[in-house]
Amino acid sequence: MGKFLMGILFTVVIIFLGGFVLLKKGYVNLAADVEPLPFEKSLAMGAVDASTERHAPDRKNPNSPSEVTIVAGAQLYLNHCAGCHGVPANPDSTFGKSFYPLVPAFFKDAPDMPENENFYIIAHGIRWTGMPAWNKTLTEAQIWQIVTFLSNIEKLPPAASKVFEPPAAALPSGAAR
Repeated sequence: MGKFLMGILFTVVIIFLGGFVLLKKGYVNLAADVEPLPFEKSLAMGAVDASTERHAPDRKNPNSPSEVTIVAGAQLYLNHCAGCHGVPANPDSTFGKSFYPLVPAFFKDAPDMPENENFYIIAHGIRWTGMPAWNKTLTEAQIWQIVTFLSNIEKLPPAASKVFEPPAAALPSGAAR
């Protein structure tokens, strides 16, 4: 029985060492525009979900979902997030499609995780995905405004929807109004 267990242990060690050598020597293509290996997607996203659940403090959003807060969050989202995560007129950002894993398109598929986890991801980013840690650029209050906006993205008040409308074209000087 002992030799059998040692054989299993030896096999597992060899598999892990082989995988390590393949990664270390560059045999696994980690380019963002190449489909990942079958196990890679579930392993990586499972690790991100588990890490977020474990490390996100159990904090409550200090903001009420008022129109003022949602509009402020919409403006911050437009300035800092929309390039990757899309806008109502273009929910599938071309730039967001250039990442792997693909960037979530929030106007097609609203975030469904708890607000404390959204706050944690926005504040601390996600390694190896291109999602930056915004806590160096935005204040905690601004991050909570974005979280409030994301929590209400499927039912935006008119003033928040207006943030995403293109500005009206300016008339040339001297033109009749």
